[in-house]
Amino acid sequence: MHGDINAHRISRRRLQILVIGYNEDSCTSEARDAAYRVGAEIAKRGAILVTGGLGGVMEAASRGAYENGGITLSIIPQKEIDEANPYSTAVVATGIGHMRNFINVYSADGVIVVGGGAGTITEIAAAYIEGKPIVSLVGTGGAADTYAGQYMDDRERIKIHAARTPSEAVEMLIRLIETSKNKQQRIE
Repeated sequence: MHGDINAHRISRRRLQILVIGYNEDSCTSEARDAAYRVGAEIAKRGAILVTGGLGGVMEAASRGAYENGGITLSIIPQKEIDEANPYSTAVVATGIGHMRNFINVYSADGVIVVGGGAGTITEIAAAYIEGKPIVSLVGTGGAADTYAGQYMDDRERIKIHAARTPSEAVEMLIRLIETSKNKQQRIE
């Protein structure tokens, strides 16, 4: 009976999708536009958007989700919740700097990559190690283009899937999350 209660609890929880990518200092207009549309798609599908809560891709995705009635969870590196971007409907102020990248990954069912530099690569690596589904939005530059269709290392644990549009990225990630959860349930 206890297993039934846990299964019921999990099925009622909304999907939590982490969007990672360029911070404000290196974000391109193409990546910003793509991130906005990814956030909007996440909201339209009833999932919760998780980001690092700052500028660039994080703010654009949050704005897209917020303006489409979605919930945005910002997990920021600072100690003060007011440091989050203005489209954050919930904020976790960690005060732990870049180490919060791991909390971002642990708090998500899967990850979408839009552009990105070194910080984004750490989040991709954390998701890879944890076996979280990852989809890169091709054409947004940086880490997204570099790792699309690739594995992070020779172990080939999780393929980083490639999507060409924001809608395709969200749809693909949701399918990967469902497939991953079904495999896990069969193992248990």
